[in-house]
Amino acid sequence: MLSDLFVRDFRCFAEARVELHPDVTLLVGRNAQGKTSLIEAACVLMRLQSPRTANRSELVRFEASTCLVEAVWSGKRLRYAQNATSRRLALDGVTCGKSADYLAAAGLVVWMDHRDMNLLRGGAEHRRRFLDFAASQMFPDYLHALRGYERALRGRNYVLKRDAVIAWKQADAFARVMDGFAAVLWQRRAELCEALNPQVSAAHAHLSEGNERTRIEFMRHEGALFDSLLAMRDEEARARSTALGPHRDEVAMYLNDRDATSFASEGQQRSFVLSMKLAQAHVLEKARGEAPLMLIDDVFGELDEYRRRALLGLLPNGTQKIITTTNLDWAEKDALSGGIHEVCQGQIRANRLACP
Repeated sequence: MLSDLFVRDFRCFAEARVELHPDVTLLVGRNAQGKTSLIEAACVLMRLQSPRTANRSELVRFEASTCLVEAVWSGKRLRYAQNATSRRLALDGVTCGKSADYLAAAGLVVWMDHRDMNLLRGGAEHRRRFLDFAASQMFPDYLHALRGYERALRGRNYVLKRDAVIAWKQADAFARVMDGFAAVLWQRRAELCEALNPQVSAAHAHLSEGNERTRIEFMRHEGALFDSLLAMRDEEARARSTALGPHRDEVAMYLNDRDATSFASEGQQRSFVLSMKLAQAHVLEKARGEAPLMLIDDVFGELDEYRRRALLGLLPNGTQKIITTTNLDWAEKDALSGGIHEVCQGQIRANRLACP
């Protein structure tokens, strides 16, 4: 369980503290008051990455030099400090030099928000990001392979663009490095999709009252990356970029055996996306033996009553939920109990329902 969340100079907050309920914490307020920033802080603290930006300097409040996030997770105090160029991590007051050690002590996270619709509406990069966030929490070797692959890919693409005549010997050296990392990523992504598939199907069947069938499929490349790239030199010479690899992976999503990205209706898309996130939560729980922390940003107000109740009922037992919302009408209707905090202009007021 996450408790005693404290932030300083994070986004719009000069300083704030929230005592989180072990079951449900509701953060209520108008838009642009700081609700999402609070659950973003929890995600950054637990997983060292933001679901909203890849630029860590954006986390630091304007005119401040360093942001700080602290909380207690299962009896351990986690501490994350970030300035424009570096970060510092600590466990129980002791500096932690390796992010892998820190992440092993932190908990699992599932993030949900309205941008999840991009899993169906957006490009393949959204589906790869979904896989990366889950796989990095499931498999100890995944994040190392992903970061290594990305570094080698940047180096190879630079070589492909740098000179009028491509230095293929250098490009091949990067490709050999990429090859080993790619094998890990392809294996783990395939394993993740295999684990997700029945969970997605079961969740969607419940949300659609058994009327629809879903399936996801990782479009796995067969063969070694290095050998495949050797056969694609003409194409790469024209495009001046790496033509194949995990950075181009795709996940096919099917509804009643048709491409859901093209044929699913608005309601079907929403149910499919909810099913993907529910599946992620259950797969993480099974892999690590603990329920993930659910960070849910303004999702319930957009759902009808049936989907709201089904979503809550399908979450793993014992999972802690931090939910942002602009109103409490739906929560009162569903008799949802827990802690309530009003967020207004970067300030937090406990157990208040209206922002003047």
